[in-house]
Amino acid sequence: MLPMPSRVRMLPTMARIVFMGTPAFAVPTLKVLLNAHQVVGGERLQLVGVVTQPDRRSGRGRRPTASPVKQVALAHNLPLFQPQTLRTSEAVDKLASWEPDVIVVAAFGQILRQNILDLPVHGCLNVHASLLPRWRGAAPMAAAILEGDEVTGVTIMKMDVGLDTGPTLTHREEPIQPDDTRATLAERLSQIGAELLLETLPAYLAGDLVPQPQPEEGVTYAQQLRKEDGLLDWSRPAVALNRQVRAFTPWPGAFTTLHGKQLKILKATPLPNWRGDGPPGTIVPLADGCAVATSEGALRLEEVQLAGKRPMDIQAFLCGQRECVGACLGEQ
Repeated sequence: MLPMPSRVRMLPTMARIVFMGTPAFAVPTLKVLLNAHQVVGGERLQLVGVVTQPDRRSGRGRRPTASPVKQVALAHNLPLFQPQTLRTSEAVDKLASWEPDVIVVAAFGQILRQNILDLPVHGCLNVHASLLPRWRGAAPMAAAILEGDEVTGVTIMKMDVGLDTGPTLTHREEPIQPDDTRATLAERLSQIGAELLLETLPAYLAGDLVPQPQPEEGVTYAQQLRKEDGLLDWSRPAVALNRQVRAFTPWPGAFTTLHGKQLKILKATPLPNWRGDGPPGTIVPLADGCAVATSEGALRLEEVQLAGKRPMDIQAFLCGQRECVGACLGEQ
């Protein structure tokens, strides 16, 4: 009898998993895979390696900073790999040496080519923070808030070479709250994604859950965020500007200028029915603070940060900037 090809293996009693992720969103998924002796639905899951982005310089000192995923991996003595790119033969060989049965990806930050996707017997699964096919791409949570979506969620997808175009396994919905920022939404979706993955893996590995093609209708794309995306245009409606503030918290942040200095808007509330004088961008007084006139309504400022200063609530800010009422934001 000829030997069985190495690519055709029986379902292992111990499913070897490699995890790829970088930011805080990925940490809950890594943590559910941490317990190497954990048995889920009769399948024993073994985390054999972690891949994350190289350390990036951050903060005022521009010191190299480990990603949240790296910090967890180090704390638990997990095998760790930080390639500049996965496009080299050395990177592929390193991943192959772990002999993964499946690779789990959550906000890793690099695109996987076909030679990586083909490494695991059961392919690569992605924990994606949207209800695919809506909001494929790099920043789905920001896009959902910006667009005013009432519901989003998490999809577990089998990856292909396209941009979040692979067939899906499971999904779970989550309402977007009126005061959600990208940070608060990400915190919930990261937990939901971790739980959903743990529920999905056993059935998928056993062959009881078959990936289904995404529908052709309803496809939208969420572009990579840029610093300049945070610039507020006061000729837009207050409701849209409030969504921009929430979508870009914590990064890139929503900002304007006051007397030529950058002013970050950290928290605000739309007043869509406000009627008053002054062109868009004018700071107008309120009984409990101030707001900014827009093309439709006004945006009540609640927390701001002037360049070189600490964040502060609007009452504290006005104490030191009384002359700002009546000024027009965005003017140099």
